[in-house]
Formats: sequence, structure tokens, C-alpha cells
Amino acid sequence: MMTVRIERLRKTFGSTVALDAVDLHVDSGELFFLLGPSGCGKTTLLRAIAGFAEPDAGRIFFGDRDITHLAPHKRNTGMVFQNYALWPHMTVARNVAFGLNARRVRGADADARVAETLRLVEMDEYAARRPNQLSGGQQQRVALARALVIQPDCLLLDEPLSNLDAKLRLGMRAEIRRICKTVGITTIYVTHDQKEALSIADRIAVMFDGGIVQIGTPRQLYEQPATARVAGFIGETNLIPATITKRTKKAVTLELPFGRIEATAGGDLMPDATAALCSIRPEAVQLAPKAKEGFEAAVLERTYLGEVEQMLLSVGEVRLRATVLNPGQVAGAAERVRIRFDPADVLAFAGGEE
Repeated sequence: MMTVRIERLRKTFGSTVALDAVDLHVDSGELFFLLGPSGCGKTTLLRAIAGFAEPDAGRIFFGDRDITHLAPHKRNTGMVFQNYALWPHMTVARNVAFGLNARRVRGADADARVAETLRLVEMDEYAARRPNQLSGGQQQRVALARALVIQPDCLLLDEPLSNLDAKLRLGMRAEIRRICKTVGITTIYVTHDQKEALSIADRIAVMFDGGIVQIGTPRQLYEQPATARVAGFIGETNLIPATITKRTKKAVTLELPFGRIEATAGGDLMPDATAALCSIRPEAVQLAPKAKEGFEAAVLERTYLGEVEQMLLSVGEVRLRATVLNPGQVAGAAERVRIRFDPADVLAFAGGEE
């Protein structure tokens, strides 16, 4: 297993800054995600680690070894591409063995490693088939096996599930984590899919505009986002302009357009400021059981999804997204409801801007 360390990495394309002095440390055996919107620099960072993009400045280390300017084939990385990149004329077994052949591993040793890796990804029964005889999920398993069979120091995954349908993606999430953890390999995985990252990763780096803005576990990023922009990107949230009217060591009091609420979560993020941005997750919007509790809201839309019901509410001039669990327990389809918020579920960020 191998640690990956990146120091002040910079990459530009003309006047566009793709990576802006990026620092990163990935632990040995860690399943680490680079998450961000299109154009944030995550794929450029992955390609720099693989050796396909030469950085303008900074250094990349595998363990204590500086591999910044090393040719891709000398880095001992395994890469899984978005489009699988399988040879259509080769069988599954020959596709998996391709990297071994390039490394002059042949004969019984190669056959044994191919067979072992195909068993790991549960594709050993398909060794004689060709890629066009496989489903998308099966092709992705073959691409993963081909990357793993060479026993790389680091596995690099570039949006590997983006071409699969929703049901296959769900199944492959768990499979990729199982396989990577079984092998114990250091893995760096690029995606723009927040749920994919939250469900698989050990840790996640959130990237915007060529830089890393926050690194943490899935739970840390969701429950303790560093900025309103991170809160809005990791999952869904309601962002509401607010004014801080009171603060204590444990909480702040926020004046919103529709009334006053308390916020304890995120209070440590607040400097001496009065303008703020309030973040409330849809699942944190609670239906108030008492007639005089909380705030009155008009129901503008309802979307029933079985286990949950999504609602668009109007509270004065503010529109809020709410998610109700066990919607069968919600009485009727009332046009007006009362809502409340637990202070522990309310985040406050300084500045009043996203």
C-alpha cells in the first residue's frame, strides 16, 4: 500500500487555471474521493497523478518517491476510465491480461493472476466472453480487474459509474468499495455525484475553481460544511439570508425574513459579523405537531416518492424544500402546515452570500 502526497500543484491551460497550488495527502489503503462540479479541476488532478498531465509547478509523491516528472508507465498506477476502454476483439481474460503482457508477465503466472483477479470482481465465469457480450456493469468490473491485476501502488478511477443506469450504479457503489477494501489498495476516485461519494468514500476533497475547499469524511462534510457553497453542493439545502441578533458560546440567534430561530450547529464558524447565510437541510424541516408551534407555511408542491415525500413550502416570501419521512403518516394533503426547526440542524455562515 502507498501514501500519495501532493504539494502546491499548479496546472494552467492558457489563461485558465485548472489547479491552483493544491495540497493533498491520501493515506495508505484509503478510498479517497475528489468531488466537485464540472470544470473544478478534479480530473486534471487525477491525470496529473497518473502522469497524463504535466504540472506547471508543485510536486507529487508516492510514499517518499518524487514521481512528478516520471512517465506514466513507470508510476505503477492502475486507471479505470469512464468509457471502460476495453479491447472489443479480445476476450475478458485477454483484456485483463493486457497490462501483464506489457510488463512481460506471461505464462502460468499471468494466468493465475488473471484468474484470481476475475474471481475478486466476480467475473471468472465470463473469462471467455468479449466485451459486447457483457452488460455495462460487467464491463466496468472487467475494467477494474484489468487495473488491479498489475498490482498497482495506486488505483485511479475517473467517473467509472457515469455510463451506467441508476440501478447498476447503486449496485456497483458497494462492489467498488468491497473490492478496493478487500485488496487494501490506495484509491483516488473522481466524481461529480455527491451521493456516490458519500456512500463509498473514506474521505472526500471538495473542489471548486481549481482548489480544494474542504476535506473530511462523508459525515463531516454533510453535517459540518465549511462554507455555504459546500453545504449547497453536498446534498440539498435551503440557504436563507439572515441577520445575527444575538450570540453565545454555544449558539447564535438568527433573524430570518419569516421570523427568529436559534442555530447551534455551525456557531463556531461565525466570526464577529451580523450578516449571515442560514442553511437548513430539507430533512431538517419538521412538521410541527402543535397548532401554535413554529411557523405557518403554504404547501406549493408535493412529490410522493414512496419512502419520502418532497414538499415545496412558502413561508412568507421564503420558499423552502422539505423532505418528510413516512409520508403515509402525514394527514391528508393540507394546503397549509406549521413547521419548526431543531437548532442543532441549523447552520449559520458569515457573510450573507453563498
